[in-house]
Amino acid sequence: MAAAASPSVETKLAAARTRLILDQPFLGSLVMHLPLTVADKAWCKTTATDARALYYNADYIAALTLEQTQFVLAHEAMHCAMSHFARREHREKHRWDVACDYAVNMILDDENLRGPPNALTDAKYRGLTAEEIYPILHQDTDEQPMDQHLFDQDSQGQGGQGQSEPGEGSENNEGGEGEATGHEQPRPAGQQQKSSEALAAPPSHLADDGKLDEQWRGRLAAAAQSARQAGKLSASLQRFVDELIAPQVSWRALLADYLVRTARDDYSFQRPSRRESAAMLPRLSSLGIRLVVAVDTSGSIQAEELTEFLSEVDAIKAQVRADVALLACDERLAEGAPWLFSVWEAMALPIEMTGGGGTDFRPVFAWVERENANPDALLYFTDAEGVFPSVPPPYPVLWLVKGRAPVPFGVRVALN
Repeated sequence: MAAAASPSVETKLAAARTRLILDQPFLGSLVMHLPLTVADKAWCKTTATDARALYYNADYIAALTLEQTQFVLAHEAMHCAMSHFARREHREKHRWDVACDYAVNMILDDENLRGPPNALTDAKYRGLTAEEIYPILHQDTDEQPMDQHLFDQDSQGQGGQGQSEPGEGSENNEGGEGEATGHEQPRPAGQQQKSSEALAAPPSHLADDGKLDEQWRGRLAAAAQSARQAGKLSASLQRFVDELIAPQVSWRALLADYLVRTARDDYSFQRPSRRESAAMLPRLSSLGIRLVVAVDTSGSIQAEELTEFLSEVDAIKAQVRADVALLACDERLAEGAPWLFSVWEAMALPIEMTGGGGTDFRPVFAWVERENANPDALLYFTDAEGVFPSVPPPYPVLWLVKGRAPVPFGVRVALN
């Protein structure tokens, strides 16, 4: 028989929520939207959330300090406020979970909240979103998130094997109403589910139709407004809220838009056919574009990411009728570069290609100048951590950047 949480654990959770509300009203307001549910330690080793409730292992909470308990509650609430349950898309689940934990924990670190020993923190991820952290992580990372993310129907051992009606399983409040229906009101601090039993199995839900994401965005905005009025919303949290609420545009859409606008559709005064007219009138003429594409092979960019990037460029170049010169570079240009592709030819990097050294962007720009290539645009796929030319080139440069490193010139597009 699964044991319920002891009064001391419930008291600690209530105290942690109260302290968050008083000291960190933004985080405290978000935590209040997650009913606290004691879970069987057989499936819940630490804490967990499905964006509808917060599940906890009573023994784990008992071993934490009050400050660490505050961190754990805020951690789960931030996963929900950041809509991590709705943003994974095609990404591998474990690697995404690790990226989400880093993104949340570095925000809490900025707010001077200190987590338990198993909380993932690394200063190099400060200020990055989960989408920006994900490609930086090793694709087979052995790092572990501090909690369970019960977001996906396919998550092994995390409630994804079955489906239930909204409100079933995860909620234990009166009348069967709760977060799953979207009509529950926040509970007073410390109020737990009425059942004396711990939740024996992970909850399962029907797939979210987007309403849950919309609810949490509304809660995020409301929490920020309340904290701002109280004068307790830090500058870093304000930036985080502004960025999260602002519409997000994928790098694919930005790349496509940039190249379409670069394509040279102009008027031509070439002599028409005699059968058309004797007059020489201006006509719209599509000339296509000359494109230089450079990829960073210094070791910070993984092969699967290069392939994804090139396939995206390949799909767009047919639309804009682009001829492409492809370069690969770490400290120097790869042997055999450039590789030239006409509009109708599929782009691909050679299988046998060296790389993995440091990063120097100057060889690519030197090649363009030496060959008098005069491109309509240069695209560079990189983490932007290397040596740049001291003088900007006379042609447009679009940097597709993995990470948060700045660029000294050109247009920077974050790989989100």
